[in-house]
Amino acid sequence: MSFANLLKVAFTAIMSNKSRTLLSTLGIIIGVAAVITMMAIGQGSKESIRKELSKMGTNLLTIRPGADTRGGVRLDPSEMQTLKVSDYEAILSDASLARGISPEVTASGQAIYGGNNTTTTVYGESPDYLDIKLWTLKDGVCFTEEDIKKSAKVCVVGTTIVEELFGDKDFDAIGKTIRFKSIPMHIVGILKSKGYNSWGMDQDNVIIAPYTTVMKRIAAQTYFNSINVSALSEELSDDAIDELTEILRRTHKIKDGDEDNFQIRSQQEMMETMTSTMTTLQTVLVVAAAFSLLVAGIGIMNIMLVSVTERTKEIGLRMSVGARGIDISRQFLFESIVISLTGGVIGILLGYLLSWGAVYLGFPATVPLWSVLVSFCVCALIGLVFGYIPARKAAMMDPIEAIRYE
Repeated sequence: MSFANLLKVAFTAIMSNKSRTLLSTLGIIIGVAAVITMMAIGQGSKESIRKELSKMGTNLLTIRPGADTRGGVRLDPSEMQTLKVSDYEAILSDASLARGISPEVTASGQAIYGGNNTTTTVYGESPDYLDIKLWTLKDGVCFTEEDIKKSAKVCVVGTTIVEELFGDKDFDAIGKTIRFKSIPMHIVGILKSKGYNSWGMDQDNVIIAPYTTVMKRIAAQTYFNSINVSALSEELSDDAIDELTEILRRTHKIKDGDEDNFQIRSQQEMMETMTSTMTTLQTVLVVAAAFSLLVAGIGIMNIMLVSVTERTKEIGLRMSVGARGIDISRQFLFESIVISLTGGVIGILLGYLLSWGAVYLGFPATVPLWSVLVSFCVCALIGLVFGYIPARKAAMMDPIEAIRYE
């Protein structure tokens, strides 16, 4: 039987039982749509994370205190005070693979101007911080090394701070003095807005001041929470980590074989970790959605078995006029594949619609082309695999017994 005849017979059989065909394809439609939507949201989330992390610089290195054991008790890294001014000075003088270095001290509290106030975080940094984290100034200037030496009470603020304290994010706040924990801070610059990141954090709700000012006047501490370093390039990040490790082990007087009491993480490492986590979550969701395709395949097999039983006499007549078993087998196998592919195509279209709906609702979603191709191939495979048993049953029938079947 030619391909054209197979297609004609298949569509005739399918259209003669519209309701049953619709129910058969429904599982495929839901399964494919679910798989494509999950893949789209997962892929969109990974791209969003990469984009957000790249905004902070792909060559960013972050040095943080490491965990330590004291008196038999394992201390949390956040409780450690191992990063000192001497570490920053050593890195500043000896690191040849770093083009920007900024120690970091943070403090949370209320920023106040007149009768307005807002909860925020002040970051104590060096002037290199803006270049390291790819911040740009909307108005004004950044504080200077002279401000660092004098522990000057100056700051650069985000647009959210301007809006909350002055009522309008476009307000010219340069020269205004705000208070943070009763410490007056003179605004010398306003940062260009970055908006919210993928984790829902307002990146513009920030105050950046000289690290000496925050250490001495606000946080009252002699250590850094972290040190941000910008490597010369992304390719040199690993070499820069090795160089920084050597410098810090020397300044911390760590002996050979002893564990480091600091951690150095690259932006690329963070990106890979986040991407790996999202890939795992995406895989779990896709596997869960794929089970509906398995159930749909079983449904198609059941429907095709019913169809074979109902058309037993037709099969007997075809065989009696010369149709071979392989012709009968191809006929039912082709019907199964057509049903599966039809459901697959509708499911793909529905998956695209659901993905666009996810984007409209604020979820990052990007439909990868390979997921569509895989879905289409899986549908063809389902039709082939689950149509085989009914097709084989039809092909193995005895024509005489089939004609007598009531």
